[in-house]
Amino acid sequence: MPSVQAETIERASPDIAAFRERLRTGERGTDHLYVMLLGMRLLETEELLKQVAKGFPFRVMERLGRNLELPMKALAELAQIRNRTLHRRKEEGRLQPDESDRLLRVSRIFARAIELFEGDDKAARHWLSAPQRALGGTVPLALAKTELGALEVERLIGRLEHGVFS
Repeated sequence: MPSVQAETIERASPDIAAFRERLRTGERGTDHLYVMLLGMRLLETEELLKQVAKGFPFRVMERLGRNLELPMKALAELAQIRNRTLHRRKEEGRLQPDESDRLLRVSRIFARAIELFEGDDKAARHWLSAPQRALGGTVPLALAKTELGALEVERLIGRLEHGVFS
């Protein structure tokens, strides 16, 4: 009988599987491993900044939505993109720089949660979607709508990784 983690690995999207493999081997090559969850190739900071300034292709948002298993409307809410704007961006095929930056933040939080749960993306999604006492009962993804909230989620993940229970 396969383990739960083995079943999760079998069903993981190609992006999550590649991300998990980089974590497992320790072969990072960049501090921006989380871009893999957007379906992007690994980039150095300077190139990533250029891509954000240019605005990501809309397909990046679709890819992150599939990896997070979130409907587009919910992902747009996390990235603070209004529904009418979302439809316009889809037609244009490109996000604005600020929207791209917010998507990057969501991806970073998801990646940190996957790391916390040692590659188990299902457990990471569950944790991110459930109220956390250490965050005042707030859902981590809801808190991560702002950069300050995302930092609080990342701090909590860091404490949990180091065994400091809050």
